[in-house]
Amino acid sequence: MKKTFTILLTILITANVYAQTPQKMSYQAVVRDANNNLVVSTQVGIQINILRDSINGTPVYTETQTPITNSNGLITMKIGWQTGFDTINWANGSYFLETGIDPTGGFNYSAIIGVSQLLSVPYALHAKTADSVTGGIIKHYIGELFGGGIVFFVTPDGQHGLIASLEDLDSGNGALWGFYGINLANCESMTNGASNTAAIIAAGGAAGEAAGLCNNYTAGGFNDWYLPSNRELCLLASHDILIDQILDNDSSSATNGFLQEHTIFGYSRYWTSTENTDQQYSYYYNFSGYTAGISSKNANYKVRAIRAF
Repeated sequence: MKKTFTILLTILITANVYAQTPQKMSYQAVVRDANNNLVVSTQVGIQINILRDSINGTPVYTETQTPITNSNGLITMKIGWQTGFDTINWANGSYFLETGIDPTGGFNYSAIIGVSQLLSVPYALHAKTADSVTGGIIKHYIGELFGGGIVFFVTPDGQHGLIASLEDLDSGNGALWGFYGINLANCESMTNGASNTAAIIAAGGAAGEAAGLCNNYTAGGFNDWYLPSNRELCLLASHDILIDQILDNDSSSATNGFLQEHTIFGYSRYWTSTENTDQQYSYYYNFSGYTAGISSKNANYKVRAIRAF
């Protein structure tokens, strides 16, 4: 019986820490039979070829794996474990991913072949040889592990943007916004979290409160982290699934071919640095419903720092 193979997700770069060059790509796909039924709980044989310059190009890297489909017919693999992957010069030419599958778990990979161009991966892996490039401009991208965290916004020229910390800063217990009953000056901006945070700290914000935690954060050797504004945290939320995949967080999963919508940010509320005009309240962002709201400054919510570059 002929099997079909459907690519489910974009190829993504993963790494455990930002300072290391990513050397693996996450790959997921769904296996179905000729009647479009899911092939579940079955070991299949997969061959991955990375081709240079065209869909008919010469393979520059090959690896084989035998993953087992889950109850939804989904296979999940890491590409790049085998010899030769780290020698690919991603900055030189275009690259294509060719997939062969043997649904019986054997080595007859010609049963089905899919080829797709790698559009963003070469730019990510190219970072490891960036110092050797002359006359070129390295462009940053959403999902890049850079500057002490992970990029979640870039300007059109790819030269500037915003970075989120790789961890929450509240030790899992939440933190207060602080200044309950006090209307602070200059921290009501919906878009400028840096100026909001500076105003909170200037007013005496405590080190253990939301803005203080961000102000004292020094990941990557940077001391310019701050508590995001309302709009900045909304922007971060729009890429939370991508961020989760790149950080290889096991809490993400696929159901019926789609990622569940909540990832490393869970169902939690996070503080923003934007104070409401009512002196008792400030804005938070709720990752449970992807909505912003206001809450008492005495509430304990989670804290994630960002910085600009």
